[in-house]
Amino acid sequence: MENTVLLKAIIDNAIDGLITIDNMGIVESINPSACRLFDYSAEEVIGRNISILMPQPDRSSHDHYLYEYKKTGNANIIGIGRELIGMKKNGSYFPFRLGVSEVKYSGRMIYAGFIHDLTREKEAEGKLQNYAAQLEVQVEERTHSLRMSVNELQKTQDELNHSLDKEKELGQLKSRFVSIASHEFRTPLSMVQLSASLIDRYSENNERQHIGKHVGKIKDAVLNITAILNDFLSLEKLDSGMVKPSLSHFNLSEMAEEITNEMKVVLRGKQKIIFKHRGASHKIKLDQNLLKNCIIILIDNAIKYSGDESQIQFYTKINDHNCTIRICDDGIGIPESDHKHLFEAFFRAHNTGNISGNGLGLSILSRYTGLMNGHISFKSRLNRGTIFTLTFPQKDNHG
Repeated sequence: MENTVLLKAIIDNAIDGLITIDNMGIVESINPSACRLFDYSAEEVIGRNISILMPQPDRSSHDHYLYEYKKTGNANIIGIGRELIGMKKNGSYFPFRLGVSEVKYSGRMIYAGFIHDLTREKEAEGKLQNYAAQLEVQVEERTHSLRMSVNELQKTQDELNHSLDKEKELGQLKSRFVSIASHEFRTPLSMVQLSASLIDRYSENNERQHIGKHVGKIKDAVLNITAILNDFLSLEKLDSGMVKPSLSHFNLSEMAEEITNEMKVVLRGKQKIIFKHRGASHKIKLDQNLLKNCIIILIDNAIKYSGDESQIQFYTKINDHNCTIRICDDGIGIPESDHKHLFEAFFRAHNTGNISGNGLGLSILSRYTGLMNGHISFKSRLNRGTIFTLTFPQKDNHG
């Protein structure tokens, strides 16, 4: 009896959580530490399936895992241990390490799970990643400064070294361009590919009206690519403030509808883009090409970082003082710790995982917006989506 009391006292006062379940996944016991970790009382958990403490997809697959283990004896966790994500009563998540032991007791099988909270360890890892990212930015700044100094020295070299200097400059330019082009040219090139395929189809039936329409789209896409290419090849001019926006009056809602139709080409699965214009006025005065690039960057990001059945909302609004462009998605969101670095070149949020990107889109967006005296604001919640808002002052919307 004394041993039993002692064992219970040890379990009740253990720092780590301990949960036992039967071979059907039903919780039989849970110690106070585990209750505190998951914010449940023992009465709320005992008698229920252990999957209530798991987020998807673990919640749906747990019972199947138990069945497969009993059937085949192949263990993914039992006797091995691994890092998992737990779900508290309020729906929030936390990381932990789980070790599971198999115990035969009174002629039946019981599984004991030992839970070690990894929240502090993961926070420390996140801080370390932030430090590493800041260090990378500093290294890039130092490298850029060094390159500028080298370029100044190269200008003083004699004619015999001139060709070599140019070759090195072209090599650096090519490397920089390739890294940016992968992000910026995907949409117009997809439009060229789609229009070319449709032209091939319409040519069989000699549908000249449709052919002409898509030839025009190809021309527009090529012009857009050329314009972006010229902008990126002039990065040094952008850095020195020599590039000035070319302002003109144009119909914002018409341009937004065209962008919406173009971006439908790159939608994934059942994704949708919904566009709506607000306000009586439709015309604004800005650099149409720069603004289009800004909108494409935001919609492209919304598509990439949202699920296959997500809905992307695209709003434009014009009043007497300014025009507003807003892109809303319900995607993965941006960690709060990454907000302050979001518009830095080559920076990517730490929850992007294997999603492609080079961290240049929002940096370019920020610079284009600044050239047009615009302002960027955003709101984002992790796994709840992001809203980007571009605001540009307008003195005369009627041109």
